[in-house]
Amino acid sequence: MYKLCEFKQLVKDFSDVADFLVVYIAEAHSTDGWVFANNVDITKHQNLEERLTAAQFLVKEDPLCPIVVDVMKDTTASKYGAIPERLYVLQAGKVVYKGKMGPRGYSPEEVCSFLEKMK
Repeated sequence: MYKLCEFKQLVKDFSDVADFLVVYIAEAHSTDGWVFANNVDITKHQNLEERLTAAQFLVKEDPLCPIVVDVMKDTTASKYGAIPERLYVLQAGKVVYKGKMGPRGYSPEEVCSFLEKMK
């Protein structure tokens, strides 16, 4: 949830120049897949209902912006190369900032620097 805290700070700091959205995609660390200690108990989604239910864990953390859920064909994750996570900035429907793939490339600091220039 550390990354969520960083993301929330971005939303707080830049809501005057940007709209934020979280897209919940396939669970990267499902309990019946590649699991690690202290993770939430989410199994691999078998259908959209299960994915919507799993997204509720994120809703409870209140990321301060809307949350949408990717379809079961993982269209958004595939088109944006977002597995397991990635930050983007779009302007007028075009990608103007494409962050590196997470988890190592996930950098709210880079997005912060980019958005500072938009103020």
